[in-house]
Amino acid sequence: MATWEDVRAVALALPEAEEGTSYGEVAFKVRRKLFAWESPHEQGKLVVKVDPDERALLVESNPAAYFVTPHYASYPMLLIDLEELPLEELRERIEDSWLLAAPPKLAATLE
Repeated sequence: MATWEDVRAVALALPEAEEGTSYGEVAFKVRRKLFAWESPHEQGKLVVKVDPDERALLVESNPAAYFVTPHYASYPMLLIDLEELPLEELRERIEDSWLLAAPPKLAATLE
């Protein structure tokens, strides 16, 4: 089970990651672009960017942890229930989201 402290630690370990807010909720950004944040619509749930082609596979692989609401359906985003997700999987989702938000040259520094 992952926690918000885990989210913070994983997110802030990434290059140029900063903590801030979005719609009054905790958010993590890279060069002013969101890559992980608490949903203002689903209390306590984490939102990350996701490859649109992978979203359905992730939801299918672990529907207790991953889901999409109508609000996020038309965006390449995924909601996460932290209580249902192991820490290593959380790390993967946050890193993947950071890679999607970071500029290519910066993203190359992680790989």
